[in-house]
Amino acid sequence: MFLVNQAMVDVSIGTAAIIVVLGMGVVFLGLALLMWVTQLMGKIMAGRRKKAAAAPNVQPVSAKPAPGSAGQVKLYDVPDRTAAILMAIVANKTGKPLNELRFLSIREIKE
Repeated sequence: MFLVNQAMVDVSIGTAAIIVVLGMGVVFLGLALLMWVTQLMGKIMAGRRKKAAAAPNVQPVSAKPAPGSAGQVKLYDVPDRTAAILMAIVANKTGKPLNELRFLSIREIKE
């Protein structure tokens, strides 16, 4: 700091004005660059959200059904736990064993 202070002892008004303008220019350039990077990241994240929302969340189904099962079930945006509870309720209400019922797909109906 001692050398910088000694160099700034005899500075004319014109030189001080140039130093101030250059300093402000660097700050504004840094802010503009930060704003541009923030906007770019926002567009990237919005694109990822659109891409994820466009395709329904179909969970993969194993190729070979378990012994005693009645086939495969496609789940559209429904967690496994919820699907299992719904299948158990249907089996209970119909009075039939679960392995005699066939569920093709389970999807939430939004009103």
